[in-house]
Amino acid sequence: MDTINFDDFLKVDIRIGTIIEVSDFPKARKPAYQLKLDLGELGIKKSSAQITELYTKDELLNKQVACIVNFKPRQIANFMSECLVLGIYNKEGKVVLLKPSKTVKNGEQVS
Repeated sequence: MDTINFDDFLKVDIRIGTIIEVSDFPKARKPAYQLKLDLGELGIKKSSAQITELYTKDELLNKQVACIVNFKPRQIANFMSECLVLGIYNKEGKVVLLKPSKTVKNGEQVS
């Protein structure tokens, strides 16, 4: 495992956002959803997320999640992903989303 110093960590901007729209993403190579997230003062950002195995669209709507907002946008098929929603691979290799244990203001920074 590579180690980083605290200044490296501070470069990663992790924020909390609320999923306000979920759509199927049929053009993705692996099953995925297209998400729109409300990140408060940062505005609305889009993300592609391979989370279809554990989450339905209805379950995701209005869920708060952690995401990295300062990666360069990435073209995925015909979709521009503007942030990275964070998750953990469980024992079965499926992504479990990271989320706050209590509701917080959209756009709050993880520290």
